[in-house]
Amino acid sequence: MSLAAYCIICCRRIGASTPPPQSTTYWRDINYQYRIIAQACDLRTLIGLARSKESDLRFFLPPPPLPSLNEDTCIEEELRQLLASLPQTELDECIQYFTSLALSESSQSLAAQKGGLWCFGGNGLPYAESFGEVPSATVEMFCLEALVKHSEIPTHCDEIEANGGLQLLQRLYQLHKDCPKIQRNIMRIIGNMALNEHLHSTIVHSGWVSILAEAMKSPRIMEASHAARTLANLDRETMREKYQDGVYVLHPQYRTSQPIKADVLFIHGLMGAAFKTWRQQDNEQLLTEKILEDDARYTTCWPKTWLARDCPALRIISVEYDTSLSDWRTRCPMERKSIAFRSDELLRKLRAAGVGDRPVIWVSHSMGGLLVKKMLLEASKKPEMSTVINNTRGIIFYSVPHHGSHLAEYSVNIRYLLFPSLEVKELSKDSPALKTLQDDFLEFAKDKNFQVLNFVETLPTYIGSMIKLHVVPVESADLGIGDLIPVDVDHLNICKPKKKDAFLYQRTLQFICETLAKDLED
Repeated sequence: MSLAAYCIICCRRIGASTPPPQSTTYWRDINYQYRIIAQACDLRTLIGLARSKESDLRFFLPPPPLPSLNEDTCIEEELRQLLASLPQTELDECIQYFTSLALSESSQSLAAQKGGLWCFGGNGLPYAESFGEVPSATVEMFCLEALVKHSEIPTHCDEIEANGGLQLLQRLYQLHKDCPKIQRNIMRIIGNMALNEHLHSTIVHSGWVSILAEAMKSPRIMEASHAARTLANLDRETMREKYQDGVYVLHPQYRTSQPIKADVLFIHGLMGAAFKTWRQQDNEQLLTEKILEDDARYTTCWPKTWLARDCPALRIISVEYDTSLSDWRTRCPMERKSIAFRSDELLRKLRAAGVGDRPVIWVSHSMGGLLVKKMLLEASKKPEMSTVINNTRGIIFYSVPHHGSHLAEYSVNIRYLLFPSLEVKELSKDSPALKTLQDDFLEFAKDKNFQVLNFVETLPTYIGSMIKLHVVPVESADLGIGDLIPVDVDHLNICKPKKKDAFLYQRTLQFICETLAKDLED
C-alpha cells in the first residue's frame, strides 16, 4: 500500500477529512499533524509504514520512557539478571556454554577465553600469527550472544519479554550507537522474538517499530538488513514467509508493488559472512576518493545494490551461519557441525522463508557450494521439499572445492598450529563423504538438467605474512558440468568484482538473466 493510502486511512481513523493535494492550510502545523496520525495508527498500520520506503519518521512516536535502572545495579548486572531468569535446563550444550560464560566470568577472563586466532571479518581466513594478543570482549557482548541463542527457543522469548527484556535491550541499543556489533546482536534477538506472533503487540508497544523504521533507512547495509528482517517477521498482513536467524532479504526490503518472479540465494563459505563475503573487491583509489556513498561505483554488498538494480523482479536472500577454520576459533567448543548438519539446518530455514515457491538460482562461494549440493540432494529425498528441486533453475559456484582443498591438507600438516575444525577436515581430498557428495550430485544435476556456472581462482591467497596458499585449484573446482571459468584473482576475491562492469559481475548477471529469462517474462 502506498504512503498516501496510509495517510488517508489514518486520517479517516481520527475523523479528519482527507487532505487535498498541495493543501497548505491542512498541514499548517505539520509536526502536530504527524503526531496525531502516529497516535491513531494501529499495529498493522505502523508496521506497514515502517516497511514503506518513502515514509517519514515523524509518523512514529518516540519510544516510551524506559524504566529507571535499579540504583544498586548497572546495565551489565541487569543483563546478567535477565539471562539468569531464563530456563537453564534442557538446553543444548552451546546455549549452556554461552550462558555460563556470561553469568560466571569477568570481562577479562571472558576475553582470554575468546582468544586464539584472529580472523578477517567476512574475508574468510585467520591471521595465524596473532597468538600474542586476544580480541577485547565485554560482558554485555557475551550476555547478548547467550540471549541470541535463547531467543531461538519460543518459550524463552516469552520469558525475555516477561522479565523486561524488550526495554533493557532498547536501553542497551541506545547506549551503544557507536558499536554496530552490539546493535546487530540486539536486532537478532528482536528479530527472533518477532517470529512469535503473540509477542507482536508487546514489541510494537515497547517502541521498537520507530527504532526499526529509522534503522531501515541506514546507509549501512547490515543495519538496514537486520531491521528489514525483523519488520518482515512482524508484518503478517502482507508476508507469509518467516525469516529465521541468519536469513536476510537483501531485496526487496520494503513493501513493493513490483511482482517478485524468482529468488536468488547467496551462500557464503568457510569463515564467510552474509554481507561482507559479497562486497566489492577493495580498491584503494575508490576509498581515497571518498565515494563510498555512490554505490554505482563502490558497494559493500553487490547483490544488494548492483543486482537488485539490474534485476528488480528478484527476491535476493543471503544467509549467514557460523563456521570455523580451527577448533581454537570455534565459537562454541562443543559445536561440531558437519556439512550434512548445516545443510539440513539451512534447508529448513530457507523453506520457512518461502524458498521453493518460485524459481531459484543458488550462488555459492567455497564451502557454501558443498552446502548447496547437499541441500538439494537432501531436498530430493523429502516430499515436502519437492518444490525446492522443481523450481531450482541454476547454480553458480565461486571456487567450490568439489574434489577437496589444499587448505585441508595444509591444516593437517601443521595441526599443532591450526587444529583443523570438522569443516576443514571434510574438505580433504581423501574424504569419503566429499567424494560421495560429488558423485551423487553430479548424477542428480545431470538428470535435473540444472544450468551451472563455475568460476575458479588462479592466484594464491595470502594468510597473514606466514602462509601463501592456492586454496582451490582448477581441477578441484571442475564440477563436471557447466562452464568452468578461471579468473586471475585469489580465493577471497573470486566472489568480489572490482567494479560493476567487471567480467566477474557481468558474467554472473548474464547467467542469472539467461537462466531465468522465461520466468522473468511471464
